[in-house]
Order: sequence, then structure tokens, then C-alpha cells
Amino acid sequence: MTLSNSQTDMTDVVVSTHYTRPRLGGIILEALRRSGKDPNVLTPDDLASIDEFHIRGREASRELADLADIDVQTRVLDIGSGIGGPSRFLAATYGCHVTGIDLTEEFCKVATMLASRTGLIEKVSYQVGSALDLPFESASFDLAWMQHVSMNIGEKSALFGQIHRVLRPEGRMALYEIVAGNGAELHYPVPWARQSSISFMVSGEALRAAAMAAGLHASCWVDVTEKSLTWFRKMRASSPPEKSPGVGLQTLMGSDWPTMAGNMVRNLEEGRVAVVQAVLKRI
Repeated sequence: MTLSNSQTDMTDVVVSTHYTRPRLGGIILEALRRSGKDPNVLTPDDLASIDEFHIRGREASRELADLADIDVQTRVLDIGSGIGGPSRFLAATYGCHVTGIDLTEEFCKVATMLASRTGLIEKVSYQVGSALDLPFESASFDLAWMQHVSMNIGEKSALFGQIHRVLRPEGRMALYEIVAGNGAELHYPVPWARQSSISFMVSGEALRAAAMAAGLHASCWVDVTEKSLTWFRKMRASSPPEKSPGVGLQTLMGSDWPTMAGNMVRNLEEGRVAVVQAVLKRI
């Protein structure tokens, strides 16, 4: 289905509202204080428990970055950058410059604040905007980075078309996404949607086809669903819900986070969703 501009704008508002938590920056800093951190002098590792808002956390980001062959010269666009965790990890680890874009204004404010407190403000920047209308010149980036974002975007062809436009010739895209599984309805709420109206799941095959149609061809495309389930089971065994960490994703999403996480595991176990990891090249 193709959305009109007004429909797309309305969806953007609902998606942004889903992720918005007022005064999030202060909530995070207070949680860090309670956990024994100095909020004025932080490292990316201090923020690891909240920074990686995707399955398998920092492990998945490191794995994807290695596949994408990032170095100090790589100019990265992080689409759906959230509070900036992966972008700060990439900048600190590889020395590259990362530009983040996200629909949620509160996320961009917090990302900028945390970049300053981790000493990375010269390497990362953030702005509010839509992946369907990227506010950048054509051929501006060497690498587009996207983790757990496409589920909130209905117009997959427009998404990949924009990514193709802003990548330089032979540029790359690193992708780590949740996709539809066996076609059964999801258990809600999930981390990206409290209701189905902002969840736009397609199969891994359909996602890959949309990317290819836009001129992005996969050099690596791997199903990592089993890895994801193994990670969740280890997390569940080592951190029972009643002993949630002081600084974690519940800080980001609020009191219904345990229900979201539980439904995510159930959807994976029942085959309702799958997880793919890929590197694609602009042709």
C-alpha cells in the first residue's frame, strides 16, 4: 500500500509518540547516578545496557560493523539512530564520523547530550528527520547503517530508494532487521509498536527484494533468528524480570518494557518474526 503524504505524516507522529518519553535525558542521568556512574564523565561502555536498542545488543553492533568493513575514513549515516548508542560505539571504536537521523526529537536531544558527556561530540551529530525524505545531498555517505528500523516504515521501496540516493557509488548498507516470519499475527505490545497500526512487517525475502529493486545488492544476507533466540534465553536465565538492572531498556521505554520484551521472545519462539543481518552494495 502506498501512503499519501498526510497518511505518512500521521504515521510518523504516532511512531515518534511511541518512542517519546518526556525528560528522558534526566531519567537516564539519574539512573546512571544510582548505578554508581559519574554522569559528567561517561564512556560508551558505561551506557552499553541502554545504548543498544536491538536484539543481541553490543555483540550485534560489533558483528555488523566488522561485516561492513568500517574504518576511520568511513562516513556513516545511522538511520533511526535513537539515543545514539551504535553511532557512539562506531565512532569510538573505528574513529569514523557518524550522522544520525531519527523521527523522535527527544531521542536526538538525548543522543547529543550523551555524545558530549562521552567526549564524542566531534565525531557524531544528530538531527530530526524521516528516512523517507533524507535531508542530505546525493552521494554523501560511504555507509548507511540501520538496526531494527524498517518495522516502523510501510514504504520499503521509498526507504531503500532514499538510501541508494545518499550513498556514494559502490557505497554500502549495513542492515540488521526484524522481519515477518510465518505470517501469524504478532503478540503486542512489542518494542517497536504497542499496536499493529505502526508495525509494517514484511518477510526477509520481501525486504531483500525491495532493496534490490532500489539498486542495493546483498553481498551478505544471513538469518540470525536462532542466534537471537539463544541470546534472549541466556538473558532470561541470567537476569530474571524481578531483578531488572538499574540502567536498561526499561529506562528508555517505561513500565511496559517487560511485557514488550516477553512478547518479543514469544514471537520469535513461535516463528511469528525472524531476524536478518546483511551488507548490501549500491549498484
